[in-house]
Amino acid sequence: MSSSVSAMFARLALCSRLPSRIRQSNVCPVSIRTFSQAKFLRPRPHGKSFAHRSELKQAKRIVVKLGSAVVTRDECGLALGRLASIVEQVAVLQNQGREMMIVTSGAVAFGKQRLRHEILLSQSVRQALHSGQNQLKEMSVPVLEARACAAAGQSGLMALYEAMFTQYSTCTAQILVTNLDFHDEQKRRNLNSTLHELLRMNIVPIINTNDAVVPPPVPNSDLQGVISIKDNDSLAARLAVEMKADLLIALSDVEGLYDSPPGTDDAKLIDIFYPGDQQSITYGSKSRVGIGGMEAKVKAALWALQGGTSVVIANGTNPKVTGHVITDIVEGKKVGTFFSEVKPAGPTVEQQTEMARHAGRALASLHPEQRGEIICCLAELLTEKKDEILSANKRDMELATASGRFSQPLINRLSLSTAKLNSLAIGLRQLAVSSRDSVGRVLRRTRVANNLELEQITVPIGVLLVIFESRPDCLPQVSALAIASGNALLLKGGKEASNTNKILHQLTQEALSIHGVADAVQLVSTREEVEDLCRLDKLIDLIIPRGSSQLVRDIQRAAKGIPVLGHSEGVCHVYIDNDASIDKAINVVRDSKCDYPAACNAMETLLIHRDLLRTPIFDQIIDMLRTEHVKIHAGPRFASYLTFSPSEVKSLRTEYGDLECCIEVVDSMQEAVDHIHKYGSSHTDVIVTENEETAEQFLQQVDSACVFWNSSSRFADGYRFGLG
Repeated sequence: MSSSVSAMFARLALCSRLPSRIRQSNVCPVSIRTFSQAKFLRPRPHGKSFAHRSELKQAKRIVVKLGSAVVTRDECGLALGRLASIVEQVAVLQNQGREMMIVTSGAVAFGKQRLRHEILLSQSVRQALHSGQNQLKEMSVPVLEARACAAAGQSGLMALYEAMFTQYSTCTAQILVTNLDFHDEQKRRNLNSTLHELLRMNIVPIINTNDAVVPPPVPNSDLQGVISIKDNDSLAARLAVEMKADLLIALSDVEGLYDSPPGTDDAKLIDIFYPGDQQSITYGSKSRVGIGGMEAKVKAALWALQGGTSVVIANGTNPKVTGHVITDIVEGKKVGTFFSEVKPAGPTVEQQTEMARHAGRALASLHPEQRGEIICCLAELLTEKKDEILSANKRDMELATASGRFSQPLINRLSLSTAKLNSLAIGLRQLAVSSRDSVGRVLRRTRVANNLELEQITVPIGVLLVIFESRPDCLPQVSALAIASGNALLLKGGKEASNTNKILHQLTQEALSIHGVADAVQLVSTREEVEDLCRLDKLIDLIIPRGSSQLVRDIQRAAKGIPVLGHSEGVCHVYIDNDASIDKAINVVRDSKCDYPAACNAMETLLIHRDLLRTPIFDQIIDMLRTEHVKIHAGPRFASYLTFSPSEVKSLRTEYGDLECCIEVVDSMQEAVDHIHKYGSSHTDVIVTENEETAEQFLQQVDSACVFWNSSSRFADGYRFGLG
């Protein structure tokens, strides 16, 4: 196959142009799911693979290898549903400007299905003519030769791919190769040239080994007569390197690479595999089809990695993920096993979680006084190391401000001060005292029978994942609560506070080390996406998001089998009754809004009784807010009373988190309660009045976590409650 091969490839490329003219007019439009990727990608210099999953978004040229277990179902036949979803994903990526190639199995299985059907049909006809219907049950299908099956199945398999891709206005071309084609330099050049021409014309090449002419398989190595996985793994790796592909996605029937055979008790999925880690792997039995198995995949993947192509091995048969496994990989999500040449200096997040769980159990077994000593030590370190903390926080503030990507309320939450650190230290000392019976407290004791008692006691939850935005003071607060309750802790803070979080975590581990449990609190500082962390259902027992309502919703959506302890916004109200004291009203409103407007317990909506409009109390409240530089938004009713009103509020459910608030008018205390129930977030709501009966009704009717009378909403705080 020299000059004839060249001519064949040329004819193939010419024929492949024809469908591209047809597809603009003759193809019915089909809706395609979209994925958040760049529409046009520039090719990158080849020679070095991607170091991190997040970089896979930059992949321009991608090879998708479909193993026999992915393409086939049961003993023979094709898995049409899986193939359809895979074709859709490849078409979507192709339409984004990427160059997609498929290395596929399945010709033997498809041919086997066709030949078996023909043989059974032929036998039934003969037996019906000669022996009658009573012998049909004795029919048996002879062993089918694999190469004959391949010859019968190639055309049908390609026709199927062609029909599926046509639905997405994507043209395909078939290329059959053998191992010998890669040993001849002229044939290699011809193959390379043909593939580049097809990619240039936006055609998806579908490559397969020409099993109709390959040598017979080794005895007993391919008993089911299905295409050898090992051959296609090697083919995909060789092709990816030859074509300078950025990414090779190898889909099989397992989730990825395990450190021991899947299904065994201690088997763990390897997230990232590095060259040199082969000695730590124990390979198990091979797939139900093919002869290569995982060992062949790893060898091929490492060979491709050495050639500059990144590799991901993932499951293409799981119905829960098949519909988005390829696009998830390209988006950098934690799917399957990613092969990387760059080994991080620190532990992986899975290793961090294991370390935290082990140390957390030791933490839970400490005496309450010992856990209290750890918290008090952390409180001392916060004041002793305040200069280092504030220096790190200054760097974060400068970077956040210079980036221009953060709003002023977010930057305010990022800021630390000496006063805030002192307040933190005081709160931690309170917690150390008040939480000594958090673990091991007997809640109930029941005598079940003579000499048999049943006790219900408090125990730690296990491993907590706390995800928080901006506020670095959250780190020592949450750490102290976890320590007091004997829980292991995994922390994921925002990048904008990375320097501050780093030093605060170091101080936390220094405090934990006094009793040998430094690993109980871990800070995730790798490139782990929050969505990936939420999938660690075998390692994490509870997720607690601390941040915006959008963050909470995102975490609840992403969590896979892990409970999420979420919270709502802090849309807090202060209602000024017609029997309110002027001084109390002004002081409560000022502290509720201006003390720390970025806090979740700050006032966002001021409700005023209609009788107070155009009275001294109303005027003084407005003057005070203007003096404090609070921007006022008018509610619909308040705006109707004014000739020249402030800007009308866009939504009465807004959490401003800044020196802004909404003012609305109500006719009564009951109307204020109804407004709070409709637009509030059940966080903290306040009434200011001298009428005790009105106050009692408000306290009883408002369905919020904290309801106050003549007190600032800022009082809703564990530290102010004396709980630490």
